[in-house]
Parts: sequence; C-alpha cells; structure tokens
Amino acid sequence: MTRIAQAKQQVERIWLASFQSDLADSLHTHLRRQALAGVQAALEAALLEELEAYRQQQRLSHSAGAFHRSGTYTRRLLTSHGFIPELHVPKLRSGNAERPWQVLKRYQLAMPLLLDQALYLYTLGLSIRDLQEALYVLFGHMLSREAVNRVTIAAQSPMQRWRTRPITDTPPILIVDGVWAQVLSPTGAPFLDQSGHERREMRGRDQVLLTIMGVWPDGRHQIIHYQLAAAEDTAAWSNLLAALIARGLDATAVQLVISDGSSGLPAALATKLPHAKQQRCVVHKIRGLERAFCYRDLSMTDPLTQQPLTHEAARRLRRQQLSTDAHAIFEAPRRAEAEARLAQFRTTWGTLESEVVRLLSKDVDTCLTFYQCDHSLHPLIRSTNLLERFFREFRTKADEIGAFPNEVSCLVVFHLSVIRDDAKHDRGQTAKTG
Repeated sequence: MTRIAQAKQQVERIWLASFQSDLADSLHTHLRRQALAGVQAALEAALLEELEAYRQQQRLSHSAGAFHRSGTYTRRLLTSHGFIPELHVPKLRSGNAERPWQVLKRYQLAMPLLLDQALYLYTLGLSIRDLQEALYVLFGHMLSREAVNRVTIAAQSPMQRWRTRPITDTPPILIVDGVWAQVLSPTGAPFLDQSGHERREMRGRDQVLLTIMGVWPDGRHQIIHYQLAAAEDTAAWSNLLAALIARGLDATAVQLVISDGSSGLPAALATKLPHAKQQRCVVHKIRGLERAFCYRDLSMTDPLTQQPLTHEAARRLRRQQLSTDAHAIFEAPRRAEAEARLAQFRTTWGTLESEVVRLLSKDVDTCLTFYQCDHSLHPLIRSTNLLERFFREFRTKADEIGAFPNEVSCLVVFHLSVIRDDAKHDRGQTAKTG
C-alpha cells in the first residue's frame, strides 16, 4: 500500500509535469495564507461564541464555578481553503467531553462542506486514491486512505433512515430486479503480509442487491427499497417484500410487478403480494430468443439495395428482422392488436425459426399483463429498463472499486447512487447524504 509521503510525492510529480500556473508561486502562497488565516480566525471566533452560549445556558441550572474557561487546546482541521495545523479550540475546566459540539464535531478532521464535496466526487466514480490526489491538489494536505475512506461513513446514518422511513404513498406498480457486486468477507484463515504482520484473509464473493422501484399512475418512478442477498431466491425476495410491508407498503394496493423472470419471485409474490399480477420484462424475453436462432434459408440479398450479402451479414439481417418484429408485438397500443401481431409473427417465422416462435409464445401472457394499465405507462412498465439504466451507473462505480471491503460499504455506495440519481432527475425530496 502506498504511504502518505509516497502518495504526496507522486501527486507533486504529476502536477509539476502536467500543469503550469501563470500565477507566481510567492503570490499564490501569500494569497492562500491570508485566506486560510481569515478562515481560522472566523472558526476560532465561532467556537468561542458557541462555548459562551453553552456556559450561559448551563449557568441557569448548575453552579457557575463548574463552567469556568480553561484556555484552549489545538487541533488539526482541513477546510475548503486549506489545512489548518493548529486551530485553537476553547475549553472548560471540566465537562469538555460531555459538551455537545455544533460548529465542529469531536474527532472531525474535515469540515462538513468538504466531506459533502468528497462524497459527491466519490459517487461520480472517483476511487479512494483519486480522492487523495484531488484533495491534495486542491487543499495542499494529503489525507490517509483510512481518513478518506471514512468519508463514506457520513452517509451511513442517512442511509439507515432512508431505508426505514415510513411509506405513506403505496405505488400500484413495482419494478423489481437485482444487480450483482463483489463483497469481501473474512475466511477465518490468517496470513503474514510483506511486513510480517498477521492479517485476516479476505475473499470476494458475489452478492446481489435486490431492488424495488415504485411507479405511480402519473408516471413518477423512484427506488423505494433495496437490500443485499446471497441469491435471487424465494427467501430473499420474501424478506425484501416483508421489509417493505413493515415500512407501510399496502400489499392490497399493489396491482402489477415487473421482473426479468427471476424463478424465486412468483412464490414470494404469492405470499406477500397476493393481489398483484406479474409482468415479464419483454426486453429480457426477446433477448432470450437469440440462443434459439437456426438461420434456416437465409436471404442472401439486401431487401433495400438488392445487393448480395455475405453469410455473416445475412445472419445479422435475420437477427435484426426477428428483433424488430418481436418488439413490434409489445409496442402495439392495445392488447388485441398485440395478439394480432403475435399471430402474424408465428405465420411469418413459424417455418424459418420454429424454436424462436415456440420460445416467444411460451408464457407470453405474462408479457402482456401491462395492457391492464393506462396507455401512457406502457413504455415505463413493459420492461425493467428503468432499473437497468440505474444499475448501469452503479456498475460503473462497482467496477472502479473492484470488490467492496464489506457489506456496509456496498450498501452505502448504492445508497449514494440512488440519492444522486433522484436528484439528477428531480424526483423530489430524499434523505440528505451529507
């Protein structure tokens, strides 16, 4: 692992090799020093005012002698204007540990705004190492990996509140799916690292973040719950739905559940949401047809240009035609028209691609359930695409991390991604992450 001094030297080399500031170093240093001095003076004055307000409040109910001033002590602090090595914090003769802190929390190295900024950069895909480099370039102080990693801790309490807040507006439609991530867990076996220290062996294992998105009749849609599980089985889905019901979800108000065909979901729905009908994701259904293509009697001529095609181009044309015709079935405005297009699909492709026709026709009614809802909702609820788009952004962050150090870390990053996605699309108020 790179040491602080080594990381600092690396950043300095990168900065000097890649960039040049037009501002003279001496002027830059002077301006930064003056700005930081002003910040330090303002913070120390604010801390003193806070202490005096606390003393005044306590004098009303306690003896005055217990709240006499007792000088100051120094602590380090990282601000958005730079690093303060000696911030003078006023103290009392006694009771300092019990006194509530407002301006500055105990053991807090960075100001809340800086933590929020770092947290935001983390959700954009910056790794812990990237954050170290960015903070050093901006503020001239190199934080340890452990200190930067603690930035995510700031999101744990809001995450827990978000995942337990009451549901007062039950969405009649739910989209459910899962995204896989790798999480490290101890194996119990010790080993010696390069320095001779005994460490616990950690091994990555795949876990799935089961996720539920609500869709309302006016088209609003938002993730309302998620949790980690070892598999997408009936027990895991039942636990997820039970947690949602415990938060206030009205099981009788849920009319439709859209999924990608998870085998464990139907049994869970039967017990937890017995009034809901299931909609199979049509995109997953059509993608599943590709394994059955036989490419019988390929047309070797382009139907538009009448030019000859290579064998691979003819196969590609067949896949495109089948996909287009299959999607057209579920894009029909009414169910009767969709069934008519399905019949035409069977007639057109029954001889050339009989296995494709058989797979598409199998349990096709579960792909047509969305027609029970208003036409304006059809593009949103005939597939799990709304969730898949969000999962794509989370996977980008998960790929950058590689393997999450623990389950809490995985949940926090997922939560931050949910909050950022809601804010980006202006989906109303959600839990604050800062």
